[in-house]
Amino acid sequence: MKEMNADIVIIGGSTGGCAAALAAAKMGKRVIMTEETVWIGGQLTSQAVPPDEHPWIESFGCTRSYRQFRDGVRQYYRDHFPLTAEARATRHWNPGSANVSRISHEPRAALAVIEQMLAPYIHSGRLTVLTRTQPESARTDGDEVRSVTVRHLDTGDRMELTAPYYLDATECGDVLPLAGVEYVTGSESKQDTGEPHALDGPADPMDMQAFTYCFAMDYLEGEDHTIDKPRDYDFWNSYKADFWPDKQLSFAGVRPATLEPVTYGLFPGGGKFPLWTYRRVIDKNHFVPGTFPGDISIVNWPANDYWLGPIIDVSPEERQQHLEAAKQLSLSLLYWLQTEAPRPDGKQGYPGLRLRGDVTNSEDGLALYPYIRESRRIKAEFTVLEQHVSAACREDGRAAEFTDSVGVGCYRIDLHPSTALRHYIDISSLPFQIPLGSLLPIRVNNLLPACKNLGVTHITNGCYRLHPVEWNIGEAAGYLAAFSLERKVQPRQVRSDSTLLEDYQRLLTAEGIELAWPVIRAV
Repeated sequence: MKEMNADIVIIGGSTGGCAAALAAAKMGKRVIMTEETVWIGGQLTSQAVPPDEHPWIESFGCTRSYRQFRDGVRQYYRDHFPLTAEARATRHWNPGSANVSRISHEPRAALAVIEQMLAPYIHSGRLTVLTRTQPESARTDGDEVRSVTVRHLDTGDRMELTAPYYLDATECGDVLPLAGVEYVTGSESKQDTGEPHALDGPADPMDMQAFTYCFAMDYLEGEDHTIDKPRDYDFWNSYKADFWPDKQLSFAGVRPATLEPVTYGLFPGGGKFPLWTYRRVIDKNHFVPGTFPGDISIVNWPANDYWLGPIIDVSPEERQQHLEAAKQLSLSLLYWLQTEAPRPDGKQGYPGLRLRGDVTNSEDGLALYPYIRESRRIKAEFTVLEQHVSAACREDGRAAEFTDSVGVGCYRIDLHPSTALRHYIDISSLPFQIPLGSLLPIRVNNLLPACKNLGVTHITNGCYRLHPVEWNIGEAAGYLAAFSLERKVQPRQVRSDSTLLEDYQRLLTAEGIELAWPVIRAV
């Protein structure tokens, strides 16, 4: 079996994994990063999810490199597309004019920018990226990880990766069970965490947020792009969860914060919230006429959230069953939109909706990887609880302050329906910090989380899982591993030694990572 060695091995080319690789390579370290799909970038690329961000993102509240990514996306369109004069002159231009994001853009644009940011280190040989590569096993010695064996998904070839430090940047925390790292899944008990919105009864490790196979589509009026009837369409066309106001294949939904039923519309007009512009990634009106035949919109809606079973810590057969069922749900939603969706003119269906598999780089037309909202989470030296960030729990109107902060984030505590068929949890949170303690496993010394697998709970994962926060988590982990190598100390020593902590935080600040928030309101 072939072996490869580096200073830092990053398993998973997620949004956080890419940020970690960028940080570690900047510090002069030799890095190997693996990725299961053909696209690095995670949420931003292979999952086709435009950035979910807070209201102040253009000014503060993210790392410098994340802002460079955002600036790079806008520059990518300016460099390669014929924009209108207005779009070209608008500093904070939004390619998709989306409701949900201030910089909604195509996943392949994100890929191009991330690859450009990493290019100097790939070209120099400092960073090696192995796509279509999945972790298979890990070799450990007491509290140390000695190697991770990965397998190429196309050839079946195996390779043993060795390094002083390992970062788990997979979407589901896949290295944790392989390396025997203590972790939790699902929903904690109120008895264990004291969180107001935790379960009243015992913890439920299999109660996890829904995941979603996103897809892209455009609309060509007068044309017929109806796909073949999906195999499971009859099931999904009749399915209705007990907690949902109507059939899943419908324009029905709820206001997450109040659970009040609402009815969406597809296109703008008619007084209903338009799903079309919700995650639109191309607004054709920003481009010279003829550049795009129509807008391009990403479908990541309540109607294609899959909650009938988890894909973490189940058998490979059950995992595959749920993944395939989720794909069938998304394809069924598209077919329903094309053939049965009610229209304002009294007709049914929009056959001009066209599945854009080229946008997601896939044969089946869906995203290369499901949008994962909840991962395995390390048992950490410090776990962020609802009491630390919830507006209702904080009398002074500020989230808990952490002296070991390694970054900041801000988003509502937003949990989608879960695999235990529990409804949304959506509550106001305060701009928060990312404590270093949440990046430190309670036992293992040389493995760090670099994605959504840090020390949070089912509840607080709801606000720590979004794009800029995940980027910050990965970046902080990359710098932490590099800093620990240079100082010849363990990451947990950085937290426990005030001088080391100050030096590490000074490094983060110098690299453009904000450690604290100004005084602002809840979201």
